[in-house]
Amino acid sequence: MLEKIIAFSLRNKLIVLLFTLAVFGFGLFSVFQISIGAVPDVTNNQVQVITTSRNLSTQDIEQYITYPVEIEMANLPSVKEIRSISKFGLSVVTIVFEDEIGTYLPRQLIAEKIKAASEKIPQGFGTPEMGPITTGLGEIYQYTLEVKPEFKNQYTVTDLRTIQDWVVKRQLSGIKGVVEINTWGGYLKQYEIAIHPASLKAMNITTSDVFTALEKNNSIAGGSYIEKTNESYFIRGEGKVNSIEDIQNIVVKNDFGTPIYIKDVAQVQFGHANRFGAITGNGEGEKVLGQVMMLKNANSKQVIDDVKHRIAEIEKSLPDGVYINGFLERSELVGKTTFTVAENLILGCLIVIFVVVLLLGNWRSGLVVASVIPLCLLFAITFMNIFKIDANLMSLGAIDFGIIIDGAVIIVEFIAFQIVSKSTHLVGLSKKERQEEIDQITYKSASKMMNSAVFGQLIILIVFIPILSLSGVEGKMFKPMAMTFSFALLGAMLFCFTYVPVAASLFLKPQEENPNSFSNRLINKLNSWYLPVIKWALQNTKKVLSGAVAILIIAVALFSTMGGEFIPQLDEGDFVIQPVLKTGTSLSKTIETTTKIEKTILKNFPEVEQVVSRIGAAEVPTDPMSMEESDVIVKLKPKSEWVSAHSKDELADKIKAAIEKQIPNMEIEFTQPIEMRFNELISGSRSDVAIKVFGEDLDILAKKAHEIEKAIRNVEGASDIIIEKTEGLPQMFVQYDRSKIARYGLNIADLNEMIALGFAGKVVGNVFEGEKRFDMVIRLNQTNRTDIEDLRNLYVSIPNGEQIPLRELANITYTEGPAKISRDNTNRRIVVGINVRNRDLQSVVDDVKKIINSKINLPPGYRVTYGGQFENLESAKARLLIAVPIALFLIFIMLHFAFGSIKEAMMVYTAIPLSAVGGVLFLWLRDLPFSISAGVGFIALFGIAVLNGIVLIEHFKELKHSGKFTDMNELILKGTTDRLRPVLLTAAAAALGFLPMAISSGAGAEVQRPLATVVIGGLITATLLTLIVLPILFKIYDEKEEKKLKFKNIKLTTHIIILFFGTTLSYGQEKNTELDSLVSNALNNNASIKSGQLQVDKAKAATKLAYDFNKTNVYYSYDQNNLALNNLPLKVFGAQQSFSFPTVYGSQRKVYNAEYEKEQAGFEIQKNKLTIEISKVYYEIVYLNNQEKLYRYLDSLYQNFSKASNRRFELGETNYLEKITAEAKFRQIRTKLSQIDKAKLAQLELLQSLVQLDKKIAVTLAELKPINNLSVNSSKNLYYNYLETFTKKYKANESLQKQNWLPDINLEYFQGKNTGLSQSLYGFQVGLAVPILFNGNIAKSKVAKLESQAWEQQKKNEETKIEAYINQKNNELIQFQQAIDYYKQYGKKVSDEIIKVANNSYKQGEIDFFQYILSLENAATIQVEYLDAVIQYNKTQLDLQYINF
Repeated sequence: MLEKIIAFSLRNKLIVLLFTLAVFGFGLFSVFQISIGAVPDVTNNQVQVITTSRNLSTQDIEQYITYPVEIEMANLPSVKEIRSISKFGLSVVTIVFEDEIGTYLPRQLIAEKIKAASEKIPQGFGTPEMGPITTGLGEIYQYTLEVKPEFKNQYTVTDLRTIQDWVVKRQLSGIKGVVEINTWGGYLKQYEIAIHPASLKAMNITTSDVFTALEKNNSIAGGSYIEKTNESYFIRGEGKVNSIEDIQNIVVKNDFGTPIYIKDVAQVQFGHANRFGAITGNGEGEKVLGQVMMLKNANSKQVIDDVKHRIAEIEKSLPDGVYINGFLERSELVGKTTFTVAENLILGCLIVIFVVVLLLGNWRSGLVVASVIPLCLLFAITFMNIFKIDANLMSLGAIDFGIIIDGAVIIVEFIAFQIVSKSTHLVGLSKKERQEEIDQITYKSASKMMNSAVFGQLIILIVFIPILSLSGVEGKMFKPMAMTFSFALLGAMLFCFTYVPVAASLFLKPQEENPNSFSNRLINKLNSWYLPVIKWALQNTKKVLSGAVAILIIAVALFSTMGGEFIPQLDEGDFVIQPVLKTGTSLSKTIETTTKIEKTILKNFPEVEQVVSRIGAAEVPTDPMSMEESDVIVKLKPKSEWVSAHSKDELADKIKAAIEKQIPNMEIEFTQPIEMRFNELISGSRSDVAIKVFGEDLDILAKKAHEIEKAIRNVEGASDIIIEKTEGLPQMFVQYDRSKIARYGLNIADLNEMIALGFAGKVVGNVFEGEKRFDMVIRLNQTNRTDIEDLRNLYVSIPNGEQIPLRELANITYTEGPAKISRDNTNRRIVVGINVRNRDLQSVVDDVKKIINSKINLPPGYRVTYGGQFENLESAKARLLIAVPIALFLIFIMLHFAFGSIKEAMMVYTAIPLSAVGGVLFLWLRDLPFSISAGVGFIALFGIAVLNGIVLIEHFKELKHSGKFTDMNELILKGTTDRLRPVLLTAAAAALGFLPMAISSGAGAEVQRPLATVVIGGLITATLLTLIVLPILFKIYDEKEEKKLKFKNIKLTTHIIILFFGTTLSYGQEKNTELDSLVSNALNNNASIKSGQLQVDKAKAATKLAYDFNKTNVYYSYDQNNLALNNLPLKVFGAQQSFSFPTVYGSQRKVYNAEYEKEQAGFEIQKNKLTIEISKVYYEIVYLNNQEKLYRYLDSLYQNFSKASNRRFELGETNYLEKITAEAKFRQIRTKLSQIDKAKLAQLELLQSLVQLDKKIAVTLAELKPINNLSVNSSKNLYYNYLETFTKKYKANESLQKQNWLPDINLEYFQGKNTGLSQSLYGFQVGLAVPILFNGNIAKSKVAKLESQAWEQQKKNEETKIEAYINQKNNELIQFQQAIDYYKQYGKKVSDEIIKVANNSYKQGEIDFFQYILSLENAATIQVEYLDAVIQYNKTQLDLQYINF
């Protein structure tokens, strides 16, 4: 199939080139059509239901509004979560749906349920409404209305609010993609009728009379029309009020012909609505803010451009002196991140092209490969446009051209090689014939390499399938990346079939390769470095494999110490500061505070361009803040203009310090605009970590939250700890006396209506100013609504026409109520928020969890959960635990398909764990925690890592099948040198393609950095594996296949599985569990070992002595000569402290640490010595057991012969000599057995004393066998390490003595006072103690240096002795091995044969008794000598394994 496509392409070059041109053209078109953003929109699928009821308290909002809405929404399909916030005058219920059901279906379902919920909410308590269709990225443009300095006095904040509502907002509405224009701050203009209670009472007019008069005198009417003389006249009754004068002249009552006007009982004026939010900016006081909110899934770049264009038009129609200041717009961040992506892609592209041209050694080949890069990118962008994927930091951030062109490199490199190899033949042909020949070469070469190229790209494609399975926040973040990468790879595969063969056949020329080209010289140089390494590796397979396992274990250990975070924090370029004020703080006080903060920041930090503060809630309260809550948005200048700090964290700390200096005891929280909104919308908390405490009682929740805050205050990295304000809202509480109300014939509803009307105001109609419409509101005048007494003195009309104050009907007092009630899934909760700075998220949460679990006791029914970014991290890790194994399994399946052999697939599969080593190591070196970004990097890495392994193993198999090589080492050397260029080329191109992302410092680079770091580090170790470890595994596998030894069950797959899981390799040695158990017990029980451990602990504890300071001298002094200004003696109190120079403490610590390391190394040697003692005693007992067995056999023989000789002597068949000889031999054997028994008892006693177990020890090992395959290096290294610790100790001491030349530091602080001084006099003294008389210091330094030099010579001597000892023991081992080999080959057979022949011959009378005894002794001697050889061999082996001299 693929061959046919290649053949078609080569036959129809013009069609292929036209197709390529079409892809290029459509790609360019898509570049200008595609939606461009900064980051993917990770907001979950949610709808907000907002209910405003300005006059209800927090508890009432929860009971009457929030609860009915929650209950109605709970039963909707596909609901994942319901969150709610109830606070004074506002209820916000957030319903989170599954992503699959889309955006508009949930809103339709909620719209139906809102009707049902509204019926359960009392009349006049507010109507639930859905929030705008927007997301965390929806606030795309924020602006303030500003007035030029020369016009400052012409416009009030009310005027600016009116301009915003009726000019700017109207004209911004209707832009495609804009869903809401939210207004914040200023005063909403109203026509206010401020009634005078005293005037009403004097004229016996009720508030209801005033309300009715206003209502009935502000209306219009129509009377249809009248036809007259062919025309129709429409009747219109105009009764609207148009001005303050019109309102003033409305008649309330006509008392005996005298009209009483509104102006007689009230003051008519311009007022404003009660407001719950405000805006301040740049320390200039109040401003008006507009917030443009984008429709979900709209093209942010296009919408922002349209908004800016419209604003430019609007500014032309604004009044003189008024202009729009766009202080926060998404396009800046989009521009920065787009630049970062473009810069990384361009640099990556250039680096890959450079590497390809450099290593291919043929610029034509390099350019053919390089031309695939823009084609693949445009192909990917085309499909991104078709599938509506935004071009942003994540979707384009992971494209590595080195990986994408991998297939093209393989094909072009092979085509070029074939053309060059046949260049002599091709040059002599005519142009047409040459082209036909090149086409044929191209077809064959491309067809041959196509399988490898496509297979490698398929593996990478398959690896990205699990990423596409991710859901939730991480799915939204990384799915676009996986899809874009997949599109680019599909494009690369398509061009490999079509464009690449055509371009190669047309562009590559038959030129002979220049052996002196830079490329060839570079490859030859690399080969000269590589060959000695691979040769050494082939001779030391065990060391290489053990080293690989050791590195893997180290990587696992490093990974376990790394922290974790969800996604690296994107630097948005701006700050949001959230000052935390006391609950119930007035709006005016909050405005004053934010203005002060703005002035402080602008005055002290030239890096800051603008500061705008958003206080409380906006007109559409999607972000429900209280009046004491504010977001201080700090817009920063480019980093190149910074002078106060080098990083955002440093700047944040300095800003925090400056604010705390100006406004002490105020908590401050730092975050970023988008990050804050994402956190709030996704998890209901603005913080990185939300500690949620669930329970019923708000007081207990608040108490436990404060306990948690106090407990975790000192956790490293937990920079801003903020408790959700749920309590302490000041209230004036009206407690009605129902009996008095009944006595006066009133009802509570009317009284509540009077309170609401008098203090909150009640809309009685509208006043139009042209198109503008303003509410006409009736309320008490300002002087009568300032205090609790005004509430108590509010006059209420009773049925008999009289008016009485409200205090007669109710008890009115000050109380405190809940400020906010938050609920998750209908359960009340409080949040302790933590923002993490200068540390990773996972580590902070781990520390916090430990503290809370150990220190916080929760009542029954109360629980703690963790949300915010941490919740996302946990969710994503759980999904990765599924996605990563699936990816690994798919890779293995593909490898199995490729090789048709599990063993060969497992060989290549080893690239995965060793590529992970590089990823972990590079993360650790760069101090990057594990994040989901790094996790996705690992998934991609695993797919890339196996590609070179496939190429190399295939080439090895090809060479093997050629039959040219009989020696496997030669085959491997040939194969590796052949494939060095393509292996290095693909690895370098892939790794260096990610290099710009790894080192970039542009906006958004922090998100890409972990992914790129993992891939680069992993490819380095994976390449080393391919070139060093993989050939060794192939050699081992081949040996197992060919030799078919009896150990064939130990297969190559076993080695690879062992390597994969990091277990230690063992080559044929059987484990002696009995001896291991004895050694283990001894190491736990032996008193000398315990003593050694205490010595180590003592040395460790002594390291703290490095910071031992002199005692502090506290003194009191009274000296009559020490007079103050009032000529009275001073009573002086003071304290003195002396310190060594700071570096001295560091040097002392090094000395103590060296001593600690020496004790540790000595302790290891002590354990080593105990182990060898136990092992020798153990094998001695086994040796004695075997001797006993042999002599018991001889004893049974001689016992029988002794009895037989006695009998024969009695019968006269033999002489006396034979009788006594037989008896003597029997006694001799018995004596030997007795000696063996006593020796065994002695050895058991010795073993008991070494192991020191309470129970009696028994040795059950039956047969004494030689010990094989013990390692010498471990023990040798122990001694070398021990000697090295002495070197460290002497060097550290030498360094410490040099520190004695540095001065000591003396500090003194004192204060003096006497009876005549109003305040104490203070002073301090700083001094240096300089070593002027330095002879002693010179001597100390010289002694320390000589000690160090003397030790170096002694160390060399010790090392020489160790080497000599090892050589001596190795020679002894050879000697004993010869004796063992003799017994195994000849001795055992001879011994058995002697016994067998002697028995038969003696029975048949062929030999006499003495010959028979002599034969038995010879046979026994052979066996005893074998046992002696084995025990000596074993002891020598133990001496080598546990060097002890």
